[in-house]
Formats: sequence, C-alpha cells, structure tokens
Amino acid sequence: MSYEYALIVKSKTRLEQLIERFNTKAQAQFYLERNGGDFAEYEKEHLNFHHALTEVQRQLAGVLKYKLLDRSFLPGYLFAKQHLIITVGQDGLVANTAKYAGSCPILAINPDEDRYDGVLLPYTVNNFLNGVRRIQRNDFPVEEVSLAEARLQDGQRLLAFNELFIGAASHVSARYEIVMGQEQEIHSSSGLLVSTRAGSTAWLSSVFNMVQRVPAIFGVPTGFEPPKVASNELIFAVREPFASKQTQINMVAGKLGEQQHLRLSSLMPSQGVIFSDGIEQDFLQFNSGAVATIGVAAEKAMLVQQ
Repeated sequence: MSYEYALIVKSKTRLEQLIERFNTKAQAQFYLERNGGDFAEYEKEHLNFHHALTEVQRQLAGVLKYKLLDRSFLPGYLFAKQHLIITVGQDGLVANTAKYAGSCPILAINPDEDRYDGVLLPYTVNNFLNGVRRIQRNDFPVEEVSLAEARLQDGQRLLAFNELFIGAASHVSARYEIVMGQEQEIHSSSGLLVSTRAGSTAWLSSVFNMVQRVPAIFGVPTGFEPPKVASNELIFAVREPFASKQTQINMVAGKLGEQQHLRLSSLMPSQGVIFSDGIEQDFLQFNSGAVATIGVAAEKAMLVQQ
C-alpha cells in the first residue's frame, strides 16, 4: 500500500473553545478567574498540546505530506485507502475518528503524557515516526477493534467505536419497543446504551458503577461484577427503566454475539435520536415509524500498535 498523505486529526483545546465563546483570550481569562477558575492550567494545557502538534508536523514533513483535520469535520470527510490517519489528542479522539476511518490505519499519539491516560494512545511525539515508517513499509502491528452498528429500515446507518445511544434528544423519557430473539417489551427509559468492548470502560461503566454503589450505600450487598465483553460482542444496558401498566423492565441488559441483533421500534413522535461516541451533531432520527437493527458491524477499526 502506498500512502498519498497523512491526515493529522486534532481537537480544539479547552482554551480555544473558551476563546470562541468569549471572543478574546483576555475575556476568557477574566470570566474564568472571576469565577475562581485556574486560567493558568487551561493555558498550560493549550501550550503543551500545540508544542506537541507542531513537533509532529515538523517531523512528519520530512517523510510524508500531510493535512490537518479538525475533529468537527470528521462526519463529512471522505477517507480513502491511501490515507494514513494520525490522531493527536485524548483517547476519545481515537474513538471519534475510528468510526469514519474505514480500513485506514490509525496511529494515535499522546500529546501530553502527564494529563492523558493514553489507553488508546501507544505513541508519543518522540517515537511516532518509527510507526509511520513501518506503515509505509506495510510492516506494522495492528489491533482490529470491533464496531457497533445501528441500521434503519431505510438503509441509513451509524457506526460506533465505544457506544451507541438510542433515546430522546432531551431529558424526556424515551419510548420504544425492544426485541431480542423471542423476547419483546415496551420501554419507557432514559435511553439505551449499546457498547463495544472498547466502550465497556467508558459511558457504560457509569451504569455498572450505579448498580454496584446504590445497593452498597443502603447496606444491601450484591456481589455484582461488571461483565467481561469479548472483542466480537456488544453489551446493552437500559438507563433508568420505568415500570408501569404499559411498560416493562425485564429486558434491561444483555449481550449480543456476532450474529445476534436488537430490534428497536420508536414510539416517540419527535426528538428520538441515535448517536454514537458522544458526537450528538451526527445522528439518525429515531421517531415513530423508525425501526433500528443493532449489532456488530462488518467493519473494524485498525489501530496501529508499537
């Protein structure tokens, strides 16, 4: 494979987002410090990130052409097999990028090792060029990560690296019919999470935390341990299911194997949505009449390892 150029994917720093909100750096600083915030921390984070980004660009320019791509443009960007993707940012940026990247290899760089855990970030500014050269030689280790897929009956689809959210776009209850195999229920809930193995330690973990901690607070031991998720499995959990004369609460969690699917039929006249990995701007409408089939996607994310 010959790579035409690299795409360096980045996110705006918190300071850049503040400046967008308040128009100038000085106004952002005044607002933060007036409310007791530590502006120096925002500024240091910003400077560290841009130092790393500049260094990545400097080193990469010697071996491969590149383009910069902001995270906000990911949903509309057309990736091709000739693209080598380099993410510079937190772990979440890898998840945001992977679902759009197709079979392109993703080399993930941790720009600030003192701040970011880097679970999905095996490279640093100091060693990423070794990975780039291996990719150019087509001799590099890769981890194939399973994705989740939501597909509507009209052919629209959405992929997820971490999780899909199916529910309402506001704090009102989501209403839908859920079918898995021979089981079927009507739900009223705060929405449904469908997580990959990669996402089982992300948003889904908050559901597990609640299951563990609430009984313990009231002195009721459960012995609950979060389930392990295989690479080719998905796990779903219903958030705050409500029991009533019309709604049930038996199908509130479960696993989906590679050949298994959930079928969800919307009972919401408006505000029903499906989005993935926290990108609410890129969503499928899930209103009355919409039927979504949820399962393991055929595509896999290609994460370059060391």
